[in-house]
Amino acid sequence: MPQIAPKQSPEDAAHLAAMTDDRLMLLFRSDNSGAFSELFRRYNNPVYNFFRRRLENPSRAEELTQETFIAVLRGVERYEPRASFRTYLYGIAMRMVMAERRKSARRESSTIVEPNRSSNPSVDAAIWVRRAMEQLDAEHRDILLLREYEQLTYDEIAELLSLPLNTVRSRLFRARTALKALLLPLRPEMRNET
Repeated sequence: MPQIAPKQSPEDAAHLAAMTDDRLMLLFRSDNSGAFSELFRRYNNPVYNFFRRRLENPSRAEELTQETFIAVLRGVERYEPRASFRTYLYGIAMRMVMAERRKSARRESSTIVEPNRSSNPSVDAAIWVRRAMEQLDAEHRDILLLREYEQLTYDEIAELLSLPLNTVRSRLFRARTALKALLLPLRPEMRNET
């Protein structure tokens, strides 16, 4: 991976590592490239995983991760610490996912590739969960991924999606209920026979 900042002393790196994200972003805005390097170090893998959970293509997830950080670089002068940096960063990433979904919907082909059958139960379980997540509608899937995988707080999700807090709570409840229904096999004693 390319080096973003010149080599720092261990003391400088430790000092930056102890700073909050918002402080680092403000420091970067005043031309401290080491601050951006620290933000990149903290968020490169989480942002990549954010895209990876939403996209099939790992190389496209890598590209969008890089584009997200380029957007942060370009928008540094406009950054205002009204929300947390993490909310700001995931907001950029969310807009990129939405744009990617629009593009792929336009060029979507009718061919469906079935994954190879695995003898590994954990891989099978992961595929099962992924397929269940894909069956959720987009608003429920996104809100569930933000909470459970990205570990955003309810307040951060509300800010990111421009929703009232109680709407976030109710959508999460409905998303979890729908996912549970997709994951649990319907047992005879659970059926409502009328």
